[in-house]
Amino acid sequence: MKKVNMLKHEKYLSKYATYDKDAIRLNGDIQKDLRPNYFRDTDRIIHSLSYTRYIDKTQVFSNSLNDHISKRIIHVQLVSKIARTISRALSLNEDLTEAIALGHDIGHVPFGHVGEAILNDISNKNGEGNFFHNVQSVRELMILENNGEGKNLCVQTLDGILCHNGEFVQKDYYPQKKTVEDFLNDYNKCYKDSSYVKKLVPMTLEGCVVRISDIIGYLGRDIEDAVRLGVFDISEIPKSIQEILGNNNRDIVSTITEDIIENSIGKNHLEMSPNVYKAIRDLKSFNYKHIYSLANSKNELDLIRKMFNDLFKYYLKCLKSKTIKDSLFKQYMDEMNDDYKANNSNERIVIDYISGMTDEFFISEFEKTKKTS
Repeated sequence: MKKVNMLKHEKYLSKYATYDKDAIRLNGDIQKDLRPNYFRDTDRIIHSLSYTRYIDKTQVFSNSLNDHISKRIIHVQLVSKIARTISRALSLNEDLTEAIALGHDIGHVPFGHVGEAILNDISNKNGEGNFFHNVQSVRELMILENNGEGKNLCVQTLDGILCHNGEFVQKDYYPQKKTVEDFLNDYNKCYKDSSYVKKLVPMTLEGCVVRISDIIGYLGRDIEDAVRLGVFDISEIPKSIQEILGNNNRDIVSTITEDIIENSIGKNHLEMSPNVYKAIRDLKSFNYKHIYSLANSKNELDLIRKMFNDLFKYYLKCLKSKTIKDSLFKQYMDEMNDDYKANNSNERIVIDYISGMTDEFFISEFEKTKKTS
Protein backbone atom coordinates (compact mmCIF):
# COMPACT_ATOMS: atom_id res chain seq x y z
CA MET A 1 0.00 0.00 0.00
CA LYS A 2 2.80 2.41 0.86
CA LYS A 3 4.52 1.76 -2.48
CA VAL A 4 1.21 2.35 -4.24
CA ASN A 5 0.92 5.74 -2.54
CA MET A 6 4.46 6.64 -3.58
CA LEU A 7 3.55 5.98 -7.21
CA LYS A 8 0.03 7.35 -7.13
CA HIS A 9 1.15 10.48 -8.94
CA GLU A 10 2.07 8.44 -12.01
CA LYS A 11 -1.56 8.23 -13.15
CA TYR A 12 -1.38 11.98 -13.78
CA LEU A 13 1.85 11.85 -15.79
CA SER A 14 2.06 12.72 -19.47
CA LYS A 15 2.33 9.89 -22.00
CA TYR A 16 5.78 11.35 -22.75
CA ALA A 17 6.97 11.02 -19.15
CA THR A 18 9.35 8.32 -17.90
CA TYR A 19 7.64 5.80 -15.63
CA ASP A 20 9.04 3.93 -12.65
CA LYS A 21 8.43 0.56 -14.30
CA ASP A 22 10.78 1.56 -17.13
CA ALA A 23 13.76 2.06 -14.81
CA ILE A 24 16.87 0.04 -15.70
CA ARG A 25 19.82 -0.49 -13.39
CA LEU A 26 23.23 -1.45 -14.79
CA ASN A 27 23.94 -3.88 -11.96
CA GLY A 28 20.51 -5.47 -11.70
CA ASP A 29 17.68 -4.86 -9.29
CA ILE A 30 18.16 -3.73 -5.72
CA GLN A 31 16.18 -4.75 -2.65
CA LYS A 32 12.71 -3.25 -2.86
CA ASP A 33 11.32 -0.86 -0.30
CA LEU A 34 8.65 1.84 -0.34
CA ARG A 35 10.72 4.17 -2.54
CA PRO A 36 10.25 4.24 -6.32
CA ASN A 37 13.38 3.79 -8.43
CA TYR A 38 14.20 7.40 -9.31
CA PHE A 39 13.24 8.57 -5.83
CA ARG A 40 15.82 6.15 -4.47
CA ASP A 41 18.40 7.45 -6.95
CA THR A 42 18.02 10.91 -5.43
CA ASP A 43 18.61 9.46 -1.96
CA ARG A 44 21.73 7.66 -3.16
CA ILE A 45 23.08 10.83 -4.73
CA ILE A 46 22.52 13.14 -1.77
CA HIS A 47 24.08 10.59 0.59
CA SER A 48 27.16 10.22 -1.61
CA LEU A 49 30.55 11.61 -0.64
CA SER A 50 30.68 13.41 -4.00
CA TYR A 51 27.53 15.34 -3.17
CA THR A 52 29.03 16.42 0.17
CA ARG A 53 31.96 17.99 -1.69
CA TYR A 54 29.71 20.30 -3.74
CA ILE A 55 29.74 22.71 -0.80
CA ASP A 56 33.22 24.11 -1.49
CA LYS A 57 33.54 23.95 -5.27
CA THR A 58 33.73 27.02 -7.49
CA GLN A 59 30.75 28.04 -9.60
CA VAL A 60 32.39 30.95 -11.50
CA PHE A 61 34.29 33.16 -9.07
CA SER A 62 37.08 31.65 -6.95
CA ASN A 63 38.77 33.06 -3.85
CA SER A 64 36.04 35.63 -3.25
CA LEU A 65 35.77 36.97 0.29
CA ASN A 66 32.07 37.70 -0.31
CA ASP A 67 29.96 35.02 1.38
CA HIS A 68 27.03 35.74 -0.94
CA ILE A 69 28.80 34.54 -4.10
CA SER A 70 27.45 31.25 -5.44
CA LYS A 71 29.23 27.96 -4.90
CA ARG A 72 28.52 24.87 -7.00
CA ILE A 73 25.97 23.56 -4.48
CA ILE A 74 23.78 26.65 -4.96
CA HIS A 75 23.79 26.23 -8.73
CA VAL A 76 22.80 22.57 -8.38
CA GLN A 77 19.91 23.42 -6.05
CA LEU A 78 18.70 26.14 -8.40
CA VAL A 79 18.79 23.77 -11.37
CA SER A 80 16.88 21.16 -9.39
CA LYS A 81 14.13 23.62 -8.41
CA ILE A 82 13.78 25.04 -11.93
CA ALA A 83 13.75 21.57 -13.50
CA ARG A 84 11.12 20.28 -11.06
CA THR A 85 8.97 23.32 -11.79
CA ILE A 86 9.05 22.62 -15.53
CA SER A 87 8.53 18.88 -14.99
CA ARG A 88 5.51 19.37 -12.78
CA ALA A 89 3.93 21.81 -15.22
CA LEU A 90 4.46 19.37 -18.10
CA SER A 91 3.35 16.33 -16.04
CA LEU A 92 6.75 14.66 -16.26
CA ASN A 93 8.47 12.50 -13.64
CA GLU A 94 9.75 14.85 -10.93
CA ASP A 95 11.62 12.04 -9.15
CA LEU A 96 13.79 11.37 -12.21
CA THR A 97 14.19 15.09 -12.88
CA GLU A 98 15.42 15.73 -9.34
CA ALA A 99 17.88 12.82 -9.40
CA ILE A 100 19.45 14.03 -12.66
CA ALA A 101 19.57 17.65 -11.49
CA LEU A 102 21.18 16.92 -8.12
CA GLY A 103 23.81 14.66 -9.64
CA HIS A 104 24.58 16.59 -12.81
CA ASP A 105 27.67 18.52 -11.62
CA ILE A 106 29.17 16.02 -9.17
CA GLY A 107 32.13 15.56 -11.54
CA HIS A 108 33.10 19.24 -11.51
CA VAL A 109 36.69 19.85 -10.47
CA PRO A 110 38.30 22.53 -8.26
CA PHE A 111 38.07 26.01 -9.84
CA GLY A 112 35.15 25.12 -12.10
CA HIS A 113 35.49 25.21 -15.88
CA VAL A 114 39.00 26.65 -15.63
CA GLY A 115 40.14 23.59 -13.66
CA GLU A 116 38.24 21.32 -16.04
CA ALA A 117 40.10 22.68 -19.07
CA ILE A 118 43.47 22.24 -17.33
CA LEU A 119 42.67 18.69 -16.21
CA ASN A 120 41.50 17.87 -19.73
CA ASP A 121 44.89 18.96 -21.04
CA ILE A 122 46.69 16.85 -18.41
CA SER A 123 44.49 13.84 -19.14
CA ASN A 124 45.10 13.98 -22.88
CA LYS A 125 48.85 14.46 -22.49
CA ASN A 126 49.01 11.40 -20.25
CA GLY A 127 47.05 9.04 -22.48
CA GLU A 128 43.79 9.04 -20.51
CA GLY A 129 41.65 10.70 -23.16
CA ASN A 130 39.35 13.68 -22.74
CA PHE A 131 38.18 14.98 -19.40
CA PHE A 132 34.67 16.46 -19.23
CA HIS A 133 32.87 17.17 -15.98
CA ASN A 134 29.61 15.57 -17.18
CA VAL A 135 31.44 12.34 -18.01
CA GLN A 136 33.25 12.44 -14.66
CA SER A 137 29.89 12.94 -12.92
CA VAL A 138 28.76 9.62 -14.37
CA ARG A 139 32.10 8.01 -13.49
CA GLU A 140 31.81 9.19 -9.88
CA LEU A 141 28.33 7.72 -9.46
CA MET A 142 28.71 4.64 -11.66
CA ILE A 143 32.23 3.57 -10.62
CA LEU A 144 34.03 5.58 -7.91
CA GLU A 145 31.45 5.98 -5.15
CA ASN A 146 30.91 3.27 -2.56
CA ASN A 147 34.63 2.32 -2.47
CA GLY A 148 34.77 1.64 -6.19
CA GLU A 149 31.47 -0.24 -6.42
CA GLY A 150 29.39 2.70 -7.68
CA LYS A 151 25.88 3.64 -6.59
CA ASN A 152 23.98 1.39 -9.05
CA LEU A 153 21.75 4.22 -10.26
CA CYS A 154 19.19 3.88 -13.04
CA VAL A 155 20.48 4.23 -16.58
CA GLN A 156 17.92 6.98 -17.17
CA THR A 157 19.45 8.99 -14.31
CA LEU A 158 23.04 8.43 -15.44
CA ASP A 159 22.15 9.27 -19.04
CA GLY A 160 20.50 12.54 -18.01
CA ILE A 161 23.62 13.47 -16.06
CA LEU A 162 25.88 12.58 -18.99
CA CYS A 163 23.81 14.64 -21.44
CA HIS A 164 23.10 17.62 -19.19
CA ASN A 165 25.64 20.06 -20.61
CA GLY A 166 23.95 23.44 -20.63
CA GLU A 167 26.69 25.07 -22.66
CA PHE A 168 24.96 24.02 -25.86
CA VAL A 169 21.65 25.87 -26.05
CA GLN A 170 19.00 24.74 -28.54
CA LYS A 171 15.61 26.08 -29.61
CA ASP A 172 14.02 22.68 -29.06
CA TYR A 173 15.01 19.50 -27.25
CA TYR A 174 13.90 16.07 -28.46
CA PRO A 175 14.81 13.00 -26.39
CA GLN A 176 16.45 10.08 -28.18
CA LYS A 177 15.51 6.49 -27.38
CA LYS A 178 18.48 4.44 -26.19
CA THR A 179 19.42 0.99 -24.98
CA VAL A 180 21.87 0.35 -22.16
CA GLU A 181 24.49 -0.31 -24.82
CA ASP A 182 23.74 3.05 -26.45
CA PHE A 183 24.26 4.85 -23.14
CA LEU A 184 27.56 3.08 -22.47
CA ASN A 185 28.68 3.80 -26.03
CA ASP A 186 27.94 7.52 -25.51
CA TYR A 187 29.87 7.49 -22.25
CA ASN A 188 32.94 5.75 -23.68
CA LYS A 189 33.04 7.81 -26.89
CA CYS A 190 33.41 11.04 -24.91
CA TYR A 191 36.88 9.95 -23.78
CA LYS A 192 38.04 9.35 -27.34
CA ASP A 193 36.29 12.06 -29.37
CA SER A 194 36.39 15.61 -27.99
CA SER A 195 33.55 16.70 -30.28
CA TYR A 196 31.22 13.88 -29.25
CA VAL A 197 30.15 15.63 -26.04
CA LYS A 198 28.39 18.20 -28.24
CA LYS A 199 26.35 15.44 -29.89
CA LEU A 200 24.90 13.95 -26.71
CA VAL A 201 21.11 13.81 -26.52
CA PRO A 202 19.20 12.67 -23.39
CA MET A 203 17.13 9.50 -23.62
CA THR A 204 14.26 11.02 -21.60
CA LEU A 205 12.26 14.21 -21.70
CA GLU A 206 13.21 14.68 -18.04
CA GLY A 207 16.84 14.69 -19.11
CA CYS A 208 16.02 17.40 -21.63
CA VAL A 209 14.38 19.44 -18.87
CA VAL A 210 17.53 19.33 -16.74
CA ARG A 211 19.66 20.28 -19.73
CA ILE A 212 17.78 23.52 -20.39
CA SER A 213 17.39 24.13 -16.64
CA ASP A 214 21.17 24.09 -16.31
CA ILE A 215 21.27 27.16 -18.57
CA ILE A 216 18.40 28.88 -16.76
CA GLY A 217 20.11 28.16 -13.44
CA TYR A 218 23.34 29.97 -14.23
CA LEU A 219 22.50 32.82 -16.64
CA GLY A 220 20.90 35.24 -14.20
CA ARG A 221 22.65 34.06 -11.04
CA ASP A 222 26.10 34.52 -12.61
CA ILE A 223 25.08 38.06 -13.56
CA GLU A 224 24.02 38.86 -10.00
CA ASP A 225 27.30 37.45 -8.65
CA ALA A 226 29.30 39.54 -11.15
CA VAL A 227 27.40 42.72 -10.30
CA ARG A 228 27.84 42.04 -6.58
CA LEU A 229 31.60 41.81 -7.13
CA GLY A 230 31.65 44.96 -9.25
CA VAL A 231 32.70 43.17 -12.45
CA PHE A 232 30.22 45.23 -14.49
CA ASP A 233 27.07 47.31 -14.10
CA ILE A 234 23.66 45.81 -14.80
CA SER A 235 22.93 48.66 -17.23
CA GLU A 236 25.57 47.24 -19.58
CA ILE A 237 23.28 44.36 -20.54
CA PRO A 238 21.91 45.22 -24.01
CA LYS A 239 18.40 46.67 -23.98
CA SER A 240 17.26 44.08 -26.54
CA ILE A 241 17.98 41.34 -23.99
CA GLN A 242 16.55 43.19 -21.00
CA GLU A 243 13.27 43.87 -22.82
CA ILE A 244 12.71 40.13 -23.35
CA LEU A 245 14.32 38.38 -20.37
CA GLY A 246 14.64 41.15 -17.78
CA ASN A 247 17.84 42.17 -16.00
CA ASN A 248 17.78 40.20 -12.76
CA ASN A 249 17.85 36.52 -11.87
CA ARG A 250 14.21 36.36 -10.79
CA ASP A 251 12.88 37.76 -14.08
CA ILE A 252 15.29 35.75 -16.23
CA VAL A 253 14.34 32.47 -14.54
CA SER A 254 10.60 33.23 -14.64
CA THR A 255 10.57 34.40 -18.26
CA ILE A 256 12.45 31.43 -19.69
CA THR A 257 10.70 28.85 -17.49
CA GLU A 258 7.23 30.12 -18.38
CA ASP A 259 8.12 30.35 -22.06
CA ILE A 260 9.27 26.72 -22.16
CA ILE A 261 6.17 25.50 -20.34
CA GLU A 262 3.83 27.49 -22.57
CA ASN A 263 5.48 26.21 -25.75
CA SER A 264 5.94 22.58 -24.65
CA ILE A 265 2.65 21.49 -23.05
CA GLY A 266 1.35 18.31 -24.67
CA LYS A 267 4.40 17.90 -26.91
CA ASN A 268 6.98 15.12 -27.11
CA HIS A 269 9.80 17.68 -26.85
CA LEU A 270 10.72 20.98 -25.22
CA GLU A 271 10.45 24.16 -27.20
CA MET A 272 11.08 27.88 -26.77
CA SER A 273 9.69 30.85 -28.63
CA PRO A 274 12.11 32.33 -31.21
CA ASN A 275 12.56 35.63 -29.37
CA VAL A 276 13.37 33.97 -26.02
CA TYR A 277 15.75 31.53 -27.70
CA LYS A 278 17.60 34.40 -29.40
CA ALA A 279 17.73 36.41 -26.17
CA ILE A 280 19.25 33.43 -24.32
CA ARG A 281 21.94 33.03 -26.97
CA ASP A 282 22.68 36.75 -26.87
CA LEU A 283 22.84 36.77 -23.06
CA LYS A 284 25.17 33.76 -23.05
CA SER A 285 27.49 35.61 -25.42
CA PHE A 286 27.32 38.71 -23.21
CA ASN A 287 28.14 36.64 -20.12
CA TYR A 288 31.14 35.02 -21.76
CA LYS A 289 32.54 38.39 -22.73
CA HIS A 290 31.79 40.27 -19.52
CA ILE A 291 31.94 37.52 -16.86
CA TYR A 292 33.57 34.21 -17.70
CA SER A 293 36.52 35.58 -19.67
CA LEU A 294 37.24 38.03 -16.81
CA ALA A 295 36.64 35.75 -13.82
CA ASN A 296 40.35 34.98 -13.47
CA SER A 297 43.38 37.15 -14.24
CA LYS A 298 46.32 35.81 -16.26
CA ASN A 299 48.36 35.48 -13.10
CA GLU A 300 45.56 33.53 -11.42
CA LEU A 301 45.21 31.23 -14.42
CA ASP A 302 48.95 30.61 -14.49
CA LEU A 303 48.94 29.78 -10.78
CA ILE A 304 45.95 27.42 -11.08
CA ARG A 305 47.63 25.65 -14.01
CA LYS A 306 50.83 25.26 -12.00
CA MET A 307 48.88 23.91 -9.04
CA PHE A 308 47.16 21.24 -11.13
CA ASN A 309 50.35 20.14 -12.88
CA ASP A 310 52.44 20.10 -9.72
CA LEU A 311 49.83 18.10 -7.80
CA PHE A 312 49.45 15.64 -10.66
CA LYS A 313 53.21 14.99 -10.75
CA TYR A 314 53.39 14.82 -6.95
CA TYR A 315 50.67 12.16 -6.68
CA LEU A 316 52.17 10.08 -9.48
CA LYS A 317 55.41 10.10 -7.51
CA CYS A 318 53.52 9.06 -4.35
CA LEU A 319 51.93 6.11 -6.17
CA LYS A 320 55.22 5.00 -7.65
CA SER A 321 57.06 5.20 -4.32
CA LYS A 322 54.03 3.93 -2.37
CA THR A 323 54.09 6.88 0.02
CA ILE A 324 51.31 5.41 2.14
CA LYS A 325 51.28 8.29 4.63
CA ASP A 326 50.16 10.72 1.94
CA SER A 327 46.51 11.79 1.67
CA LEU A 328 46.25 10.01 -1.69
CA PHE A 329 46.46 6.73 0.22
CA LYS A 330 44.92 7.68 3.55
CA GLN A 331 41.89 9.49 2.12
CA TYR A 332 41.44 7.73 -1.21
CA MET A 333 43.34 4.58 -2.18
CA ASP A 334 42.90 2.86 1.19
CA GLU A 335 39.13 3.23 0.71
CA MET A 336 38.99 1.81 -2.83
CA ASN A 337 38.44 -1.87 -3.66
CA ASP A 338 40.96 -4.16 -5.33
CA ASP A 339 39.20 -4.02 -8.72
CA TYR A 340 39.62 -0.26 -8.90
CA LYS A 341 43.30 -0.46 -7.97
CA ALA A 342 43.97 -3.23 -10.48
CA ASN A 343 42.02 -1.86 -13.43
CA ASN A 344 43.08 1.78 -13.48
CA SER A 345 46.39 3.35 -14.42
CA ASN A 346 48.24 5.56 -11.96
CA GLU A 347 47.40 8.52 -14.18
CA ARG A 348 43.68 7.76 -14.09
CA ILE A 349 43.75 7.28 -10.32
CA VAL A 350 45.38 10.68 -9.83
CA ILE A 351 42.90 12.35 -12.19
CA ASP A 352 40.01 10.79 -10.24
CA TYR A 353 41.48 11.96 -6.94
CA ILE A 354 42.19 15.54 -8.02
CA SER A 355 38.88 15.98 -9.83
CA GLY A 356 36.92 15.10 -6.70
CA MET A 357 38.63 17.67 -4.49
CA THR A 358 37.06 20.80 -3.10
CA ASP A 359 38.87 24.06 -3.81
CA GLU A 360 40.03 24.42 -0.22
CA PHE A 361 41.45 20.89 0.02
CA PHE A 362 43.11 21.28 -3.39
CA ILE A 363 44.89 24.44 -2.25
CA SER A 364 45.98 22.85 1.04
CA GLU A 365 47.38 19.85 -0.84
CA PHE A 366 49.32 22.13 -3.16
CA GLU A 367 50.77 23.99 -0.18
CA LYS A 368 51.89 20.65 1.20
CA THR A 369 53.75 19.77 -2.00
CA LYS A 370 55.70 23.04 -1.76
CA LYS A 371 56.91 22.06 1.70
CA THR A 372 58.01 18.58 0.59
CA SER A 373 59.68 19.61 -2.67
